[in-house]
Amino acid sequence: RVRGSDKTLPLTTPMKIAICQINTTVGDFKANGDKILQGMRWAREQGASLAVFPELTLFGYPPRDLLDRPYMVEANEVLAEKIASHTDANFGCVFGMVSKNENATGRGLYNTAVFAVGGKIELKQHKTLLPLYDVFDEARHFDSATDYNVIHFNGVTFGLSLCEDIWSAYDFNGRKLYSEDPVSRLKGLGAEMLINISASPFSIGKAKVRRELLDENARRHDLPIVYCNLTGGNDELVFDGRSIVVNRQGLPVAEGKPFAEDFFTIDTNNMQAMDLKILPGESEDIYHALVLGLKDYVAKCGFKKVLLGLSGGIDSALVAAIAAEAVGPENVLGVLMPSPYSSQGSIDDSFDLAKRLGIETRLIPIEKMYHDYLAELSMGETGSLSLTHENIQPRIRGTLLMALSNSSGALLMSTGNKSELSCGYCTLYGDMAGGFSVISDVTKTAVFELCRWINRKEEIIPKAILEKAPSAELKPDQKDQDTLPPYDLLDTILKLYIEEHLSGAKIIARGFDEATVKRIVSMVDTSEYKRRQAAPGIKLTAKAFGMGRRLPIAWRYKPLEVV
Repeated sequence: RVRGSDKTLPLTTPMKIAICQINTTVGDFKANGDKILQGMRWAREQGASLAVFPELTLFGYPPRDLLDRPYMVEANEVLAEKIASHTDANFGCVFGMVSKNENATGRGLYNTAVFAVGGKIELKQHKTLLPLYDVFDEARHFDSATDYNVIHFNGVTFGLSLCEDIWSAYDFNGRKLYSEDPVSRLKGLGAEMLINISASPFSIGKAKVRRELLDENARRHDLPIVYCNLTGGNDELVFDGRSIVVNRQGLPVAEGKPFAEDFFTIDTNNMQAMDLKILPGESEDIYHALVLGLKDYVAKCGFKKVLLGLSGGIDSALVAAIAAEAVGPENVLGVLMPSPYSSQGSIDDSFDLAKRLGIETRLIPIEKMYHDYLAELSMGETGSLSLTHENIQPRIRGTLLMALSNSSGALLMSTGNKSELSCGYCTLYGDMAGGFSVISDVTKTAVFELCRWINRKEEIIPKAILEKAPSAELKPDQKDQDTLPPYDLLDTILKLYIEEHLSGAKIIARGFDEATVKRIVSMVDTSEYKRRQAAPGIKLTAKAFGMGRRLPIAWRYKPLEVV
């Protein structure tokens, strides 16, 4: 929305600020330090007086329990002094680090924004608001700030804040989490501009929320804001960058690229609003998050290649397409392992997909191995096949894939989606085997939408894969819908139960069939033990399985009955 041009006066003294949106690796102080120094050199070349980097720039985010290792905290302190030594009287730097709390009370560490100038650290502003929801557990290690100071540099008075410190007034599901407002404190100390260094992970729709948050903060406090966000993937989290500078009216002055490192400058004497970049559609955002998340997971964990089982189904097709984009098709192996119940169409479709993507394939039929298992277990195929018969097949495949992973050093990717993982429609030590589960937070309906988006210009995912009815092909004429409700219905109910935390009774009250809801809720609740053993995946939604969802395995809920 447009409110007209910014008619407020410029800052006391005009200056150029460089926003350095970089991709850091947790604990890699050498690489992180090199990136900071490169960014500082670039900023100087642009004539900037100040370079700004993301939250916990030195240590990487999230550090989690690496913060319990004193030698790593000390390494980040040494690096901080080194970075500071590359500043001078006319060039400063803002970056994030871990600093020690010397008080006898508390956890002993701060999440800190540092201002360095003149070859030394001039000011440290600690983070106040320490998030404890979803994937965040900062209060596990950090203490909150008790003191606030501002920076006087080149005639401008800056306030420093960190990520959550600008979320004070945000409404989290009808509640405000914080009574303290660090930005108000800094404004009261005379701040003319706010710098917020951040490590805000991606989730669907969050880019729009951040824009609105910065807009509201700038207008409420009458402050222009420089917001520098992290980019890159670290374990389950993907950081989408999109650093942004807004003027006093909350209108955007400059904006960083999504899902990529980016460096740009702003002139405080020219804070005129620009046309806001149109945010991409949901499928496009998800695709780029998955590609970046996988690319960084592979590289930061030291892998060069990946492999996966190709079933001829849409899930493995999507994972293969993401992998080919993330690490290059020459570094992807697709393994076909047909059983007695695999259709020729699925085999043909897998080869067609691999040809379109340019990835290598290997065919390993498992029919003989399957019958050998049955013979050893004295479990002949008499009558209808049991669940044991079905699960032997994916477990044979899992063993073969892990053997190929061991022998080649390639990362094995599991291909299960969120709908299946939610309901336990997956086999432990079978199709759940792997080191990374790239689409574990993508529902089946979203899988189809992503594949259609990938095919928007040309047919990359074969049409036959998109049009066939989903099937595990573990027994004759099997279809997913024999076991699960239709995916559009299933995914709607799963979203209400897992992401919106509605009870089964409240979901039924919205008009859904009672028996269907109870069945879905039961499948979700009784499958927690499987999810606890699943490979890590990439968080995309408001509630993903993994570090942001901590439920017990042994539990039982019965509504209170009033007699």
